[in-house]
Amino acid sequence: ANLAKLKLTEGEMEELTPQLSDILDYIENLKEVDTANVEPTAQVSGQTNVMREDSVIDCPVDEREAALNQAPGGLENGQIKVKRVLD
Repeated sequence: ANLAKLKLTEGEMEELTPQLSDILDYIENLKEVDTANVEPTAQVSGQTNVMREDSVIDCPVDEREAALNQAPGGLENGQIKVKRVLD
């Protein structure tokens, strides 16, 4: 929880600890499976991504400003200001 920066209550810790332990035990079981002749893959469905070309669509200035003004952190130098994500 600390590494993931999760704030858990003592009750949540008591509930989640055995569940995490079960998951780790299952992973240990998977290590025993013989995968010597199995080709590595990232997906098994055979589906491929269908992409479209990016295109710029101009929108009215007042609509763009109205949308940008809703940014929770406001704007800074014309860009949306966000909270720092790295320590």
